[in-house]
Amino acid sequence: MAEAKSGDELKKTQVVDARARNISHNVRCTECGSQSIEDSQADIAILLRKLIRDEIRSGKSDKDIYKKLEDEYGETILYTPKFDLQTAALWLSPVVCAGAAAGVWAYSKHKQRSNVHLMALNLVRGVPLTVKEKETMLDILTPPPSQGGFSPSFWKRWLGR
Repeated sequence: MAEAKSGDELKKTQVVDARARNISHNVRCTECGSQSIEDSQADIAILLRKLIRDEIRSGKSDKDIYKKLEDEYGETILYTPKFDLQTAALWLSPVVCAGAAAGVWAYSKHKQRSNVHLMALNLVRGVPLTVKEKETMLDILTPPPSQGGFSPSFWKRWLGR
């Protein structure tokens, strides 16, 4: 019976340690700033690890422990701050930047395509093309080189004469 009790206590200790390590990995050391309290050897980190273990032993949930740490030390102690109105810009800025970059890329592709259409329309109307426009049209209209065929540079040289 003593072995069963010590086995249960061992399991309970292992569960407490696992929960404490999990929470400690998500809490920033207030002294170091760049390390979690699990990795830090600062005095405050040691005290916070002990506090977390004591809170777990008293029956508190992980959410309650995070809330207590946030209330006592501020939101910056957590590596993953909550999403609210104040942090929305921080969380959404990568999405906004990616969307803006995609928009610029799509606009440049559209503009490039519409310029080709304008050049073709001007060509049909009899408006002479500039040297740059001729090069662009040749690059677009020249088929890819085949195994034994003529290369695009051949067509440029031949048409340039």
